[in-house]
Amino acid sequence: MHLHEKLGLIRLLRGLTQEEMADKLSMSTTGYAKIERGETQLKVPRLEKIVGALEMELKDFLSFDEKILFTASFHDESHQNNYVNSAKEMVHELEILRLTVKQKDKEIHLLSEQIKLLIEQVNQLKELIKLKNK
Repeated sequence: MHLHEKLGLIRLLRGLTQEEMADKLSMSTTGYAKIERGETQLKVPRLEKIVGALEMELKDFLSFDEKILFTASFHDESHQNNYVNSAKEMVHELEILRLTVKQKDKEIHLLSEQIKLLIEQVNQLKELIKLKNK
């Protein structure tokens, strides 16, 4: 696994977006994305800064072995194990899960707003009933 691939995988494992990493490093998101795509050559000082933003030591980053992660399993709704076989599959799976959580958060927000509106309507109906009974 190349350094830039490791950066992307560890960033995802840490739950960070490319935008968040770019902010931590005081650089543009595009600039950081180029690093993860391997389009920018990394020198040791910059790599140390990036690894620090991932809250790791350089030696731990360099010795990071993605194969250890692949013993983990993901469960589907039928509770059958689905094993991840490569770093790209893991990154893909993490992105799918992250997008799913983001969508669920949006749905929760919308449902909360609907609940607020329903509570307002119930309160208005209660007031109408009070007025009618007077």
